[in-house]
Amino acid sequence: MEDVLDAYHLPYDKDCPLICMDEKPYQLLADVHEPIPMQKGKPQRVDDEYARHGVCSIFVFTEPLTGYRHVSVRERRTRSDWAYEVAYLLEVLYPKAPQVRLVCDNLNTHTLASLYVTFPPEKARQLAKRLLIHYTPKHGSWLNIAEIELSVMSHQCLKRRISSIDALRMQLGYWESRRNALVRGVKWQFTTSDARIKLKRLYPVLEMDTSSSIIWIKP
Repeated sequence: MEDVLDAYHLPYDKDCPLICMDEKPYQLLADVHEPIPMQKGKPQRVDDEYARHGVCSIFVFTEPLTGYRHVSVRERRTRSDWAYEVAYLLEVLYPKAPQVRLVCDNLNTHTLASLYVTFPPEKARQLAKRLLIHYTPKHGSWLNIAEIELSVMSHQCLKRRISSIDALRMQLGYWESRRNALVRGVKWQFTTSDARIKLKRLYPVLEMDTSSSIIWIKP
């Protein structure tokens, strides 16, 4: 936890930008009956019945200090999907940065091993050398600033039925462009000092055994 919080308070460094990433499953839904358009004095009316068109995965990368984010959609959320997204991050979005700090949760696909599963060893190593991963702790995904972006995205863009991946990509692309144009950043205020006070119960307790001069760590 403190590793992530310390990373958030580092000064901006173009040679090692801080990026937060997260994923969100999304269910593609289509209307069975055409909605009745909005009329004067009457809102749009949508029937409760819908058709399921499968589930996909939304990836979001955000740079809190600059107010930039990138969103993509994939059919699945496998090791290779994560690896391709990371490769795009390093090679396309930040090709000139010697290293990138990446904050993400400790999902089993979010590892350097995923790069080696997906790419030849030479390329996997090149990517891995440029990546500094900061994992959020178990049950601590709320520490990931990318979750804030996902929440805003869900509220502004996903509160309606979208039936296909292509349509979803188009809607998210429009949302991404508009939000980047507004340069919406995040002012993170929760510090390591705050954590040591407000989350004291999560820290180990040191107990001294006076009879044997042994210090026990009580979780």
